[in-house]
Amino acid sequence: MDTATKQNILQQAEEANVKFVRLQFTDIIGTLKSFALTTGELEDALDGGMGFDGSSITGYQDIEESDMIAMPDPGTFQIIPWSPQDAPTARMFCDVKTPDGDPYVGDPRHVLRRSLERATEMGFDNFYCGPELEFFYFKDSAGTEPLDYGGYFDLTTLDAATTLRRETVLALQHFGIDVEYSHHEVGISQHEIDLRFDSALEMADKVMTYKTVVKEIATRHGVYATFMPKPIRDQNGSGMHTHQSLFSGSKNAFFDAEDQYFLSETAKAFIAGQLRHARELSLIFAQNVNSYKRLVPGYEAPVYIAWSRRNRSALVRVPLYHPGQEKATRMELRCPDPSANIYLCFAALLHAGLEGIEKGYELPEPMERNLYNLSYEEREKMGIESLPADLGEAIREAENSELLHKALGEHVFNRLLNVKREEWEEYRVQVTPYEIQKYLPIL
Repeated sequence: MDTATKQNILQQAEEANVKFVRLQFTDIIGTLKSFALTTGELEDALDGGMGFDGSSITGYQDIEESDMIAMPDPGTFQIIPWSPQDAPTARMFCDVKTPDGDPYVGDPRHVLRRSLERATEMGFDNFYCGPELEFFYFKDSAGTEPLDYGGYFDLTTLDAATTLRRETVLALQHFGIDVEYSHHEVGISQHEIDLRFDSALEMADKVMTYKTVVKEIATRHGVYATFMPKPIRDQNGSGMHTHQSLFSGSKNAFFDAEDQYFLSETAKAFIAGQLRHARELSLIFAQNVNSYKRLVPGYEAPVYIAWSRRNRSALVRVPLYHPGQEKATRMELRCPDPSANIYLCFAALLHAGLEGIEKGYELPEPMERNLYNLSYEEREKMGIESLPADLGEAIREAENSELLHKALGEHVFNRLLNVKREEWEEYRVQVTPYEIQKYLPIL
């Protein structure tokens, strides 16, 4: 870190009377980890990072080689708006390094950085992402009692969470995060706050901040916010529709004014890459047992591997809001959910798209029919595949994926599979209330 940058951060901390700085990073499944240091330690941390025990972090190192360094990223210094005004706390995201100073292969942020390097080598300066994270407000974390019974875009007395959303947006802006929309979603007590698109690494950091802010503001109002994909059986689940585009300089590599869909060959091959590899990447963008309760027909979550312009039942949509406008041309992948590790998710999606470009994958024709209305035989005849039906199937698809191995690297690939196998085995042996109700009275 250069001296000017370091001095700038130290000056900001001093002027704001910052007393503590939280250093943040994620484990392999995307849980935010953090430890605090006093501002007296900040200069040393900026120079050489701070050591911690990696053996206690899910998916990190074994106990015999557990020393890790959290190296603060200077561009992420922000004061936490709800910390005490007279002695505020700041936060910084970190890159995790080995004691030798090398990037740690198990750090999800490093995995994303590697994918961006591949894009740069192929001539793309920026991978822009705009994820839309939905969430639910409940009375507490013990159940799913809703705060309101509003519906999509409702603004009524039913929408008890308007104040919560407003405070959340203001807190996000305090963190320097641009918000485009906030509104009630389709499900009861379900909400969405959309962030303005940004480069993938910056956006991944913003998503981690966003999730923290949503939960923190809810807690301060005595309620609970959850990004669980499907908390209520008969309501839509929470998705994380992810808008994506590649730029070379100021030029959108996805745009072609002459094409009937305004999509360049690059865009078509990128989309084809994500469609072709969707099943094996499912473990990344839908990483929990509960994720697959959302990915079922009938609740607006896409299940069938196809693309469309208007059809929201397809896995990929190319939005038509601004047809022919270069900057706005993008693809929207509708299958991810907000429980995903955002760094690994962006990395895997980028690798899949770049694979399509590199190998010249052909994009099939768009599917403008409602895919939920097709029979199994009709979909089979049309060659339309489905996403995995459960986490077990997703694990089996991922195990044989060369692309996923390349995207994650050996360490993360193996550790993540092990963590997810354990989760699947734990789930498989459960006897659920459904089974007791259905079978106990008759068998």
